[in-house]
Amino acid sequence: QVQLVESGGGLVQPGGSLRLSCAASGFTFSTYAMSWYRQAPGKERELVAVIASSGDWTNYADSVKGRFTISRDNAKYTVALQINSLKPEDTAVYFCKAKVLSLSTMYDYWGQGTQVTVSS
Repeated sequence: QVQLVESGGGLVQPGGSLRLSCAASGFTFSTYAMSWYRQAPGKERELVAVIASSGDWTNYADSVKGRFTISRDNAKYTVALQINSLKPEDTAVYFCKAKVLSLSTMYDYWGQGTQVTVSS
């Protein structure tokens, strides 16, 4: 079955950096786009970044452009999110997501999330 496991979150001071990672299994990773979302307390989950299956196309939310970088390693079935110049408003639970085809239907699969807290 499809599994996504995030790691790398933590407590960091403003201006700091973190590298989040998502390990995928249970599907042909290299054929699907992958994305990162985040959800802050009391707010809706929002798309942060997306990367094409081959890794040759990426897109970012305006709020993170220039600070976040999404990448993937298809051989290792992992997708990463490098987050730099962190701000308190980046505090959220970060999730990776895969939209996978199964029996002619696309399903959204989510990891359990990893907490990022930006505070001095």
